[in-house]
Amino acid sequence: MKLETREYEEKMKKTINVLGEDFAAIRVGRASARVLDRVKVNYYGTPSDITGIASVKAVDARTLTITPWETNILKEIEKAIFASDIGINPQNDGKSLRLVFPPLTEERRKELTKQTAKMGEDTKVALRNIRRDANEKCKEMKKSTEMTEDEQKLCEKTIQDLTDKYIKEVDVAVAKKNKEVLEL
Repeated sequence: MKLETREYEEKMKKTINVLGEDFAAIRVGRASARVLDRVKVNYYGTPSDITGIASVKAVDARTLTITPWETNILKEIEKAIFASDIGINPQNDGKSLRLVFPPLTEERRKELTKQTAKMGEDTKVALRNIRRDANEKCKEMKKSTEMTEDEQKLCEKTIQDLTDKYIKEVDVAVAKKNKEVLEL
């Protein structure tokens, strides 16, 4: 019997997707609605995404406006943004909120590149843990004679190839994000 590597590949894909979501939440000095992805607003007792209860638009390269569909939740949105860690104070005009993104300092840019590198390393560790789990499963199957030694070696090679592929994707994603962060 052969080990089904598809489930391990799916786990690796999900790990890469999480990295992409983490990178999207990093503010790079340009206005992007993605920085609000993790902000949850108390909407009638239910934690809700801002994009689900308001219109979010980029006015220019450094400004976002948030216009709620119900003006009575403007204060809740403002509170949620203050409580989040995006580091931007919203300006409330009574009908909408404006988020003005300040330009990043050189020091902050370097800090962000270190943060993206750490996220990349954490993702690589997660990928290697998935590889380890798959290899242990191969060994178990070999031990219980569900798999021959040749099949075990092939299985481990397949898993290693998958791991290498996704680690390269992490390296590319980190390099791309760092380039974005360092752009002026």
